[in-house]
Amino acid sequence: MSEPFGPAYSGCYDALYQEKDYAAECDLIEQLLQAYGEGTVSSILDLGCGTGNHALPLSARGFEVIGVDRSESMLAQAQKKSAPSAGSKPPVFHKADLRDIDLHRRFDAVLMMFAVLGYQLKNEDVIAALRAARRHLDPGGLFLFDVWYGPAVMSQRPFDRMKIAPTQGGKVLRFSSGDLDTSRHTCTVRFHLWNFERDRLLSEINEEHTVRYFFPLELNLFLECTGFTPVRLGAFPDFDRDPDEQSWNVLGVAHAV
Repeated sequence: MSEPFGPAYSGCYDALYQEKDYAAECDLIEQLLQAYGEGTVSSILDLGCGTGNHALPLSARGFEVIGVDRSESMLAQAQKKSAPSAGSKPPVFHKADLRDIDLHRRFDAVLMMFAVLGYQLKNEDVIAALRAARRHLDPGGLFLFDVWYGPAVMSQRPFDRMKIAPTQGGKVLRFSSGDLDTSRHTCTVRFHLWNFERDRLLSEINEEHTVRYFFPLELNLFLECTGFTPVRLGAFPDFDRDPDEQSWNVLGVAHAV
């Protein structure tokens, strides 16, 4: 079993999530920056940036973006896609563990998107990640994050899935299965991937991803203990709707105290 987001998985990542509407998510991020930001938001720190699918379009929209990820393979994919566009600079990417990074500067907003906070499994990991976000914000700075919503995870529970994603030269097949550990608030998902070029198997890999899910009062406590004021928790991507047992993903907004 390889480490999460290793080279083979990272090489297939964008193909596997090509149907994810990153443009619409960036539209929502911009709306929230305008609605909840104090003053003009021009600089963004993207913690757990992955292959840059939020950092790159936000940069193209004129924001100064710095992306951080601990997976060298994911960052390599982001760098391949990074190029200057008219009137903007490409993001700057750093390889680091978001729990202890300190860039010795502040940003107008910090992002942790696509369940990045959920990859922090222990309480001390969650606290360290949130403290890292806080130390990069001035008071009033905006923190946006999405997580798996405990009531929905407990209600729906994981189930076996098969996904087929087309690639430029072939296809990727991914089988996934998951189990809950309700005592630790985690879901462990086992991925088995086959990467084909036409009918030739290029690679076959197994990865295991364990993701923590959160409950509202738990999230509020973590945020308040690390220097944030919770503002809103909405369904994601339908942020105006309150979360319920059908909302596997939720989006949180908080201000730095």
